[in-house]
Amino acid sequence: MDDFLATAELAGTEFIAEKMNIQFVPAETRTGLLSAEESKRMKKLHEDNKQLLRIPRRPPWDAHTSPDVLQQAERDSFLVWRRELARLEEEQKFILTPFERNLDFWRQLWRVIERSDVVVQIVDARNPLLFRSPDLENYVQEVSAHKVNMLLLNKADLLTREQRRDWARYFQKEGIRAVFWSALAEAQRLEAEEKGEVVDQEGESDTEQEAATDCHREENDTARETREESEQDEDKGCFDETDWQTCSEESGDEDDAQTTNPSAASSFYNSSRLLRKDELLDVFKSAHTGPTCKDGQITVGLVGYPNVGKSSTINTILRNKKVSVSATPGHTKHFQTLFVDPALCLCDCPGLVMPSFVSTKAEMICSGILPIDQMRDHVPAISLVCETIPRDVLERTYGINIIRPREDEDPDRPPTHEELLMAYGYMRGFMTAHGQPDQSRSARFILKDYVSGKLLYCHPPPHINPKDFQPQHSRFTRRTGGTKQIISCDGKLSKVKRIENTVDKNFFDQENVRALTKGVQTVMGYKPGSGPVGPEQAGTEQHVGKPWKKHGNRNKKEKVRRLNKHLDA
Repeated sequence: MDDFLATAELAGTEFIAEKMNIQFVPAETRTGLLSAEESKRMKKLHEDNKQLLRIPRRPPWDAHTSPDVLQQAERDSFLVWRRELARLEEEQKFILTPFERNLDFWRQLWRVIERSDVVVQIVDARNPLLFRSPDLENYVQEVSAHKVNMLLLNKADLLTREQRRDWARYFQKEGIRAVFWSALAEAQRLEAEEKGEVVDQEGESDTEQEAATDCHREENDTARETREESEQDEDKGCFDETDWQTCSEESGDEDDAQTTNPSAASSFYNSSRLLRKDELLDVFKSAHTGPTCKDGQITVGLVGYPNVGKSSTINTILRNKKVSVSATPGHTKHFQTLFVDPALCLCDCPGLVMPSFVSTKAEMICSGILPIDQMRDHVPAISLVCETIPRDVLERTYGINIIRPREDEDPDRPPTHEELLMAYGYMRGFMTAHGQPDQSRSARFILKDYVSGKLLYCHPPPHINPKDFQPQHSRFTRRTGGTKQIISCDGKLSKVKRIENTVDKNFFDQENVRALTKGVQTVMGYKPGSGPVGPEQAGTEQHVGKPWKKHGNRNKKEKVRRLNKHLDA
């Protein structure tokens, strides 16, 4: 420092020290997360500017356009698109998903859309709005008005029936055709059927009568919401005769419901049932009723983000490994066409990250958009996990004890990233060379559990509070005020009966219990050389001398002095 000042003095440079220019940084900014006010403001900005998020369009072309001219036009339009998004990031300071910047991948998407009759966006059911691209739906309609858009919510087995019902109502209100599906759960069910085993899909109704009852209940609920909101121009529970349905079509109440509301705007109904393979294929075949790209054949294009389950869906439908799959995002490189039967063709598109607004990069890591193994800073992502997953869920899932808040802190605050990683590292034995828990290694294991669904957090529709949309967390216990309580499924707290030891109970039930030290008399509840006595017996016998001595010789010193008297001379 002295050398630096000496050099500056020789150069004739003056420095002015500013004092009291101190800015206090809150703890949230150090973890890479936004505060509640900043998050609310960011959501409003994202909603106001969502029309700026566009995907690149393929330039117009016809049979007379030469390949060189078309490729040059594609490069020019793609460059303009990238400049617009870069200007949006620089001027508005928005954080966008790492959208695909390779033109060859977007060319794959253009070809899939052009040759498909039904374009299915496969999204993660835990956060559908993040993976859905509204501009992709607009582009499909721009290519051809006969093409049909559809949302396939994969990994829907992680959601409860009520959660799926809320999403079905939301997409029905938005006029979006949506179905719920789980490629992994359906593959396991089909394997069990081949082995002759009976599998119950989490209480899913297989009979037509129960399915029809569920449809009527959903229909009545949506009708009640319609009356309350006085939205006469929206139809939430209307069926059409040519509509795909996963519930019973033999009931006459559905036809009555359609007759009573003939001015229905939508010709489909979003069911909350978890579809099976045959039902999903029926949905694909019945979704498109107009002219097709190829006569007598319906082509279904599967598009979406990386690692949402496009290839896994195809392998489950075809019942053998036609497409290679991987947990790493972006495994598929080129689109493939596969025939389920002569009338249905599936087209698998490589995973493309669409332009979308996100609050932080931690959200992209926890959503599986960015690879976890390539993560450089684990603090923001783990801090987001600590805020979304309650403390009790983390402790019960991993069998750990996270350190409690200090007395001067909020007792209900979520654990910090360091507290969670230290506890997990000690439990797994992930230690560094210096004898401390390896937080970076522990963070990767926890984040992979979060992405896979072991640590489950489901994002709700916009009109629902996120804290009220997590019924899966109610299965775990909660400690309040030093007493152990269990939260039942209905949200009520029930006390746990404590099993007490009989010896401890008898000891602490005494009226006068004191510490056992030297000099304890019988009045304190103990008799010298024996166990405790009752308070009614205490004080009946008074021993003179030292009670901790087991013998009763009071004149021991006199005896010793008399025996050693000859030695004093």
